[in-house]
Amino acid sequence: MNITILGTGFAALTAIKKTRKLAPDARITVIAPSKELVYLPSLIWIPSNLRKGDNLRINLTNYFNRQTVEYIQASVTDVSNNGRTVHTDQGDFENDGLIIASGGRFIKKLPGIEHAITPCEGIPAAEKIKERLDNMSGGTIAIGFGGNPKEPSAMRGGPMFEFLFGIDTLLRKQGRRDQFELIFFNPAPKPGKRLGDKVPDAVMKIMAKKGIQTRLGHKMKAFEPNKVITEGDEFKADLILFMPGMTGPAWSQNSEIAKSEGGLIKANEFCQVDGLEKTYVAGDSGSYPGPDWQAKQAHMADLQAEAAAHNLVAELQGQTNFKTFKHELLCIIDTLSHGVLIKRTEKGTLMLPPCRLMHLAKRFFEHLYLRQYK
Repeated sequence: MNITILGTGFAALTAIKKTRKLAPDARITVIAPSKELVYLPSLIWIPSNLRKGDNLRINLTNYFNRQTVEYIQASVTDVSNNGRTVHTDQGDFENDGLIIASGGRFIKKLPGIEHAITPCEGIPAAEKIKERLDNMSGGTIAIGFGGNPKEPSAMRGGPMFEFLFGIDTLLRKQGRRDQFELIFFNPAPKPGKRLGDKVPDAVMKIMAKKGIQTRLGHKMKAFEPNKVITEGDEFKADLILFMPGMTGPAWSQNSEIAKSEGGLIKANEFCQVDGLEKTYVAGDSGSYPGPDWQAKQAHMADLQAEAAAHNLVAELQGQTNFKTFKHELLCIIDTLSHGVLIKRTEKGTLMLPPCRLMHLAKRFFEHLYLRQYK
């Protein structure tokens, strides 16, 4: 088998591990711009200096060697020939089977969005937040997130709650919280509802207790250097953090590959790309059938990647024992000192109150997760 995997994020690395386990003799080729994993969940700890950028960059050379993977440094430009040809800026590469795990991208269409920092764009963004906070003597910090109106699942709101609560905790530890005003803004009247019906009210109570103002229920309109503008409100801000909604990878925009209305690569319940054989998608790149509360997070990317790898190998072997993936939203909303555990499945939602142990558990999980790739 000649299997190609696109990307080096959570979904891609899980797909490598699962594929190698199921097909020990397969030739596995990974195509990505960089041979490193950036552990995005811990970006929230860079502003407080709990983590530095280098702590979160994992060179994958050793992992690729252990998994007997051939790495090609290139940027994908298209996928054609029924999935069998991957076009890149370094040439074309053929495959017998393909897993697309190249991630999504943020929708940067709002006027003036360059005046806001998008934290999950990577380590430089988180370092910029730290630099700005260190140089501020006071002022207003506005933190919010948006979505993709044509793809409800294509949003990443959890980290913005974490940056909000983490900055609040940091400023209190520094003894200068009273010099700052924190504002959380969101176009939804009850942000966080996909986490569970009771979650928005619980999160709003935490914000009220911490003295964090809210501006909710008005569609985003624009940003200015020191201002957030919505259709029903506008307010000044000295620092703006904003996570826009997501869409598919840049290379897929003009590709003939099937896409959802929201611009993500369209897949079925087996993670198989619509209309293509032996071609699968996992993680932020894809649009999957399922409950309206499904979200873009590393945990789901891992589950999708395991299903995609299993099903691809089965298809290449002429089998039909395809597996679906479990819909499960699992996260710890960290406050820098405590953590709020939220778990949602089709059976319901579990939300625990803020707990110091959950903050420590999140740090331990990071250590455990990254150890396998070093």
